[in-house]
Amino acid sequence: MIEARSLYTSTRLQGGQVLVAGGTRTGSVAAAELYDPGSGAWTATGSMIEPRTGSTATLLSNGTVLVAGGRNSTDVLASTELYDPVTASWTATGVMAEVRDGHTATLLSDGSVLVAGGYGSSGGILGSAELYDPASGTWSAAASMIEPRAYHTATLLADDRLLVVSGYGSGGGILGSAELYDPSTGTWTATGSMPAGRAAYTATLLPDGKVLFVGGANTEGAVASAELYDPSSGTWAATGSMAVTRCGHTATPLSNGKVLVAGGNSCSSGDPLASAELYDPMSGSWTGTMNMLDARVGHTSTLLMNGQVLVAGSSASSSDPLASAELYDPGSGS
Repeated sequence: MIEARSLYTSTRLQGGQVLVAGGTRTGSVAAAELYDPGSGAWTATGSMIEPRTGSTATLLSNGTVLVAGGRNSTDVLASTELYDPVTASWTATGVMAEVRDGHTATLLSDGSVLVAGGYGSSGGILGSAELYDPASGTWSAAASMIEPRAYHTATLLADDRLLVVSGYGSGGGILGSAELYDPSTGTWTATGSMPAGRAAYTATLLPDGKVLFVGGANTEGAVASAELYDPSSGTWAATGSMAVTRCGHTATPLSNGKVLVAGGNSCSSGDPLASAELYDPMSGSWTGTMNMLDARVGHTSTLLMNGQVLVAGSSASSSDPLASAELYDPGSGS
């Protein structure tokens, strides 16, 4: 990349380019850049209006990208902005009712975006949710979650319901609970809880409609285990475990139905990992694949239109962010 960064957003645009925005070096940055899979090159594009770390980025149905919340060097943000690939510029859009960091943002089937939870003012954990309407550029209140949570995951299911799982609760501990948001009714309902809550894990929707939860740490420490959530029954089941424990890794669903898990750290140590593993939903098992060229944590992993995976950035063991990027080819496993 042009600039080294970690904890930034990475969004594949409708034309196939990848937009990288914000993140941190020695502080929050506003700079953005584009990766072109055709040329393999990065080019600078318009900078965000505000520097942001830990924001969310959501590709809207009209091809623009909504960036919401996060934090700058001093404050948690309520502001949001839009990137237009046609003009390569950013414009301010509606301000959320609450500042948010560690929240989730999900594009719903009707084109609106649901933002939920996160850390609010004075570090309090939020249970509130808000809806963004791209047509009007405004936010409106949505029903609050059953439990306040931050650094949770939100996965849009095949039936258009939204599954929200785990995260940190208002008491500071790791939650095991899960809940479902139904856009047709605008309500939340409880569903089966995880056997044990997780932090710094990943959640990935599989082709069969189940959701794969991998790694992270629970109240007993780092885990290599994985489990599946079945939306049809609202229940959880164990599946194969990874070869190593991982926190802060990435999980990318591949075109062949497998899931690529890469990098992260051991949870107990800040030193990043270069290793990667593949999960096969058909067998419920993991196999090793080629190591990344650079060990990474705090990176992003983006599936390109050609089936390759773009991995970029991260914090190195010295805590200095990386600018390097690399491609994983599922066909060759390298």
